[in-house]
Amino acid sequence: MHRLGDTGRPEFMSTPAPPAPPAPPSADASVAPGGTAAAGAIDARKTYGVGDAQVHALDGVTVSFETGKFTAIMGPSGSGKSTLLHCLAGLDTLTSGATFIGDTYLASLDDKSLTELRRTKVGFIFQAFNLVPTLTADENIRLPMMLGGESGDTEWIDHVVDTVGLGDRLKHRPSELSGGQQQRVAVARALASRPQIIFADEPTGNLDSVTGTEILSFMRNAVRDFGQTIVMVTHDPLAASYANRIVFVGDGKINGEMVDPTADQVIDHLKHWD
Repeated sequence: MHRLGDTGRPEFMSTPAPPAPPAPPSADASVAPGGTAAAGAIDARKTYGVGDAQVHALDGVTVSFETGKFTAIMGPSGSGKSTLLHCLAGLDTLTSGATFIGDTYLASLDDKSLTELRRTKVGFIFQAFNLVPTLTADENIRLPMMLGGESGDTEWIDHVVDTVGLGDRLKHRPSELSGGQQQRVAVARALASRPQIIFADEPTGNLDSVTGTEILSFMRNAVRDFGQTIVMVTHDPLAASYANRIVFVGDGKINGEMVDPTADQVIDHLKHWD
């Protein structure tokens, strides 16, 4: 963690530990003990290739993410940050170890149950927006609920739409929207079903700085005002500074964190990163 010392320069200090993850599951465990962690990993390992070509994308990662907080994951290219996010979200599987969302270990779920968990408990925001081109903005926002035969909470969805400023664009298809508007649709879609946690992978990577700042501000407000939990992968110090906490990843391991960061503090930290 950084704080400002007597010289006015940021300096490291010890930080409170994040919420402890649940105990490792037994062979037949399907439910993780409850707690304040919305998601996490326990001794997570992900290996690609064999022999001399073997790569350890994750090498014994144990980390948890607190409910109602905005956490950024940062690391250089190839550090394992995106692999960690994808495994936490159930989009990829581990070689060994465990990941959990709430009180559920992901490895305990069959494909159908995992799909249902992702649809009902998890929201996603991707760099490429991932909107369905033939659907309107309104239909894209409601898509996760429509897939489950549900209509959602109309009052809440209207509030989300109003908050992201899409009220006059709901009948437009993605091709009729700017990049910023498309990402607003993606953010609204992630929030519409009131998910337990939102995973965001470089959500502002394809946006200009002004639009990116607007999206990040809304994400931070969703945490502050709605109690939403967000875990975001980013390489951008400014984007990371919107988070309550940054987890740094390098060579497949957790190698530090920062609480209540500023952009300048993040930049200073990255200068000393080999």
